[in-house]
Amino acid sequence: MKRLLRLLQWLLKAAIFFTLFAFALNNQQETRVNFFFSTFWAAPTVLVVLSAFSLGVMVGVLGMVPRWWRHRQTARQHLPTAKEATAIPETSHGT
Repeated sequence: MKRLLRLLQWLLKAAIFFTLFAFALNNQQETRVNFFFSTFWAAPTVLVVLSAFSLGVMVGVLGMVPRWWRHRQTARQHLPTAKEATAIPETSHGT
């Protein structure tokens, strides 16, 4: 069963790779991206799409960093100290 799942994972990865590879081969036309002040960037379409995707991922990650830091700080405050973690609580045995 484990081998079958591993084979399915590899098949899915191969299908995604070949789909993206075909996309890159079919989109090699020159694309012009116009910026402000009559500046532009001319590059193959696949590079423009890859750049836009990468920029979106970076903006998303940078937007989440403050929340991650706050969450991490809150988690650290709620962790028991080393002394509390190693202390054995005293319990009465009903006597």
